[in-house]
Amino acid sequence: MDLLKKRIMKESDIVSDKILNVDSILNQQVDPKLMMQLGHEFAKRFANEQIDKILTIEASGISVASAVAHELGVPLVFARRKRPLTGEDVLVERVPSFTKGIVTDIVVSKRFLTSGERVLVIDDIIANGDAVRGLIKIIERAEAELVGFGVVIEKSFQAGGDSLRKRGIRVEPLVQIKSLENGQIILD
Repeated sequence: MDLLKKRIMKESDIVSDKILNVDSILNQQVDPKLMMQLGHEFAKRFANEQIDKILTIEASGISVASAVAHELGVPLVFARRKRPLTGEDVLVERVPSFTKGIVTDIVVSKRFLTSGERVLVIDDIIANGDAVRGLIKIIERAEAELVGFGVVIEKSFQAGGDSLRKRGIRVEPLVQIKSLENGQIILD
């Protein structure tokens, strides 16, 4: 994904040796053409997995997850960060957010994630992996099956991706960042 690497190097900002701001690429401003290219790449990587649903968390994962769902021709479900007032039967998990510095609930309606479904989780960035672990717990409680985790950017200097791999989970990053130290982005 050379184009993605070039965009990260040109348009992102290093906030600290652990935080990279990619708002102009993924999180606040979205380039639909780039998202479709990322969606195509993930769909190609997971083409043989017989996926029933794509799952992500609002809000930053939605644009790329939507592109993947479009490419695979399956529904996209996203975990909300607040319980709905509709009284729906929901699956809830508490997760800390590395970049926001808060703990929130993530919520998925039981109507949209059901037993036996094969689920691919897609997200924008993985650092410590708390959010994706929360989604995995929700998938398990729904008695669905996790087929893998696709992530646009893996900060490989943090433990998230490796903690999933140690559990036998397939992790497919499009770009791996090795370091953000000394004000430089070092890619793997």
